[in-house]
Amino acid sequence: MAVLRITPNLACEDPTGMAAFYRHLFDLDIAMNMEFIVTMEPGTATRQPPQVSVLSEGGSGTPVPALSIEVDDLDRVITRCRLRGIAIDYGPVEEPWGVRRIYLRDPAGHLVNVLTHK
Repeated sequence: MAVLRITPNLACEDPTGMAAFYRHLFDLDIAMNMEFIVTMEPGTATRQPPQVSVLSEGGSGTPVPALSIEVDDLDRVITRCRLRGIAIDYGPVEEPWGVRRIYLRDPAGHLVNVLTHK
């Protein structure tokens, strides 16, 4: 058996509004919109193997995030957060395991770890 995809499912009251948050912050495209569910994906044809992380904390004593998003330009995300008034809960910080990251919360309150490898 081969796992083909792993998809996080984030509960919210307004999937379309939540999709707009992720689209504007991370340049994600809408792959499917059925009103009760909006699925998004990167516009580029990057393919990464499916991953599931299981953890007791978020690292450096932080809470466990609901979602981790790796980006190629963390400063661009930080700028977009500031322009939209999105609070950064943690960071930016360079962690001893080789990532630079921030924590933010999406409109439904989910904790999101946004990172780039150094």
